[in-house]
Amino acid sequence: MVYLHCLPPSVEPRVSDHMPQIIDMIKQLECYNIMPLSLTSFQILDSGCAYRMDGDVYFSVEKFPDYGQLSGRKLEDNRAGERVAVDARKKNPADFALWKSAKEGEPFWESPWGPGRPGWHIECSAMSAAYLGHSFDIHGGGMDLVFPHHENEIAQSCAACRDSSISYWVHNGFVTVDSEKMSKSLGNFFTIRQVIDLYHPLALRLFLLGTHYRSPINYSDIQLESASERIFYIYQTLHDCETVISQHDMAFEKDSIPPDILDGINRFHNVFVTSMSDDLHTPVLLAAFSDPLKIINDMIHTRKGKKQAKRIESLVALEKIVKNALSVLGLMPTRYSEVLQQLREKALKRAKLTEDQVLQKIEGRAVARKNRDYEKSDAIRKDLATLGIALMDSPDGTSWRPAVPLALQQQQVAAS
Repeated sequence: MVYLHCLPPSVEPRVSDHMPQIIDMIKQLECYNIMPLSLTSFQILDSGCAYRMDGDVYFSVEKFPDYGQLSGRKLEDNRAGERVAVDARKKNPADFALWKSAKEGEPFWESPWGPGRPGWHIECSAMSAAYLGHSFDIHGGGMDLVFPHHENEIAQSCAACRDSSISYWVHNGFVTVDSEKMSKSLGNFFTIRQVIDLYHPLALRLFLLGTHYRSPINYSDIQLESASERIFYIYQTLHDCETVISQHDMAFEKDSIPPDILDGINRFHNVFVTSMSDDLHTPVLLAAFSDPLKIINDMIHTRKGKKQAKRIESLVALEKIVKNALSVLGLMPTRYSEVLQQLREKALKRAKLTEDQVLQKIEGRAVARKNRDYEKSDAIRKDLATLGIALMDSPDGTSWRPAVPLALQQQQVAAS
């Protein structure tokens, strides 16, 4: 998670360390007779929401009038028995277990209902209440948890505490691989460690941010290659910008930035605020990086850009707005030079080449060009491009950078 620039969790609770809180919440569900009808109104019930059955404790969904509020499912539409066998002892097939009596060979804890273990749903409600209180802002999980897990969490939490509420439910879409659902049974399952063995963690992060978190995300080699190429471009642009700025020592006022550059900066800022406020719509924001990055590159590398008035002031302002957005997205590296080298190393590993071998090919191409053997020169460039190594010619010589392998580009074109 550190490699992916994910913030560490404040706590990582274990169910086995919170059995008293779980038991207390179940006892509340047995005894409490105040049920919420909505966020502002309540109803007095004749009995609690939980009932006992041979050492088990179940939550009675019929006692919770708002059951189905998250998923939009009606109680009469729920079809029991599709995932697990229906327990005929339950009052309603949709009732869910709060406590399960001990089975032979299973771990168990002592409780007022005898030895057993908690149900799946009650664990989350009890532990979140222990650390976050009964009301907090964000609750996350996969789309498959909306029903029944999160629906059941809402029911038992609200039944146990009238003040229980979640401001935002955040559910992420599924991962597919080449448009097929990722699963062990299909043999297309792999871990983050396997991915970052070949691709830089920040390239993976950029790839993930390129799809809205609620949408399915399609993992493929070409998607990771494209993310690697894109993030290299971003960091190389900022590295070049930093180098140019470091050669000048000057202070300036914001008003000294040319109006057209300032307008571009304001447009980017507006897209940033709007897209992130729109349910974290990161793909829109990532697309918006193109404009400020292009302006930076033009000012650094083109003859016209180098002559632009207030060039350094503009570069400073543009760099600042881009860096701020990257920081919010968790894409800001410690040093550009370090991550650029790491991206090159990953590209070499995927291409099964060493840097010396690439430099030798660059030298061979230079000799071929000097001898006007352009066919050989083009062949060397194409061979490297096929492996994901792009050659960049400039007045200072030829350099290379990671790129989407030509073979994958051709596959994508054929598929479209």
